[in-house]
Amino acid sequence: MAEKSKTREITIIDEGGTFSSFFRRFAGEKEYDFGSLAMLRKLLSNEKARLLHFLKTKKPKSIYALAKMLKRDFKSVNDDIKLLEKFGFVDLVAEKSGNRKRLRPILIINSLYINLKI
Repeated sequence: MAEKSKTREITIIDEGGTFSSFFRRFAGEKEYDFGSLAMLRKLLSNEKARLLHFLKTKKPKSIYALAKMLKRDFKSVNDDIKLLEKFGFVDLVAEKSGNRKRLRPILIINSLYINLKI
């Protein structure tokens, strides 16, 4: 069975000379309020783009393995993954390895649309 395409949409709206933005799932599901463009910039940084690329191509078994692949600090990668999870880009799957539990990050979207309405 073919996997259903998952898309996210970001809309930025001019409201009286200032931009406000909101993030919603393309299908009209739950909406997220960014509050400011600073959050959008933080979400769409070069490091997060690199992280998403590694999730798509390398499919790491854990956040720790991803941090090693990226040659970045575990805490920074973990914080980035949590933010991407909050906005529906990534899902964390709990797996047990011996007595330890690890979270495997999985990329769950395949496209992102950004609209600027003026």
